[in-house]
Amino acid sequence: MQTPKSILLHLDGSVRAAERVKAACWLADDFDAQVICMSCTMSALMRYPFALEGAAQAISIMQELDKECRDKAFATFVAAGAGSPRLTWAEPLADAPWGFVRRALYADLMILGQRDPDDPAAGELPADFLPSLLVDSGRPALILPYAGAIAPIGRTVLVAWKETREAARAVSAALPWLRNANHVHVVCYGESARESLHALHGYLEVQGISATLHPGGPEQGDAGSNLLSMAADLGSDLLVMGCYGHSRAREWVWGGATHTILQSMTLPVLMSH
Repeated sequence: MQTPKSILLHLDGSVRAAERVKAACWLADDFDAQVICMSCTMSALMRYPFALEGAAQAISIMQELDKECRDKAFATFVAAGAGSPRLTWAEPLADAPWGFVRRALYADLMILGQRDPDDPAAGELPADFLPSLLVDSGRPALILPYAGAIAPIGRTVLVAWKETREAARAVSAALPWLRNANHVHVVCYGESARESLHALHGYLEVQGISATLHPGGPEQGDAGSNLLSMAADLGSDLLVMGCYGHSRAREWVWGGATHTILQSMTLPVLMSH
């Protein structure tokens, strides 16, 4: 993948929204990119559909709640963006959250935040907003955890490799980070792990990237937890992996590793479906 030049940043009322703005500033400077900052939340009417019953002024109250969400996101953009000329505010779309998916089609990369169920703002979006956005848009996303400080991203990178289109797309999206990283590690599980790693190693060498290979042995236990443990042991500040999932009867069913990472991530994750 070419260096991302157009980045779409998701903003909402969550506590960690300011950290996403700061990370977007770093990436914009590193990649000489432009960032579109867009607030996206469900309308108050969608969140409280029964509030209209018996309340004449309910519509006005709902509109005020929506304005508060927008104003809070804009205040975060102004305060954390520190006037960066690389960041531009875009007014939220009326059909959010679905409109955000359409806007993502025109970006090289999305910056999103892990959902924190304990944050009061978590109810502003559907619980499956993040993975659904990855699947519906087809665009890669840098997902930031809801806990811990966000340091410069991509100095030590761990790639979770699997011979799938999702993993291949994630590696392609990660090339700008991999080329600049101090250390690149690649792990693969399964009976043919060594052969798969050897093939990927050849691909990365052509890209000018030197990687340390880690045959992980047979797939066992919780792959997501194993990846997070390895990332901690290696001092990784970025995990690269495919996002696995599909829709069945309008319910999203996610792969075990994808679900674990989205629930328990401890470092920034670059994901692609």
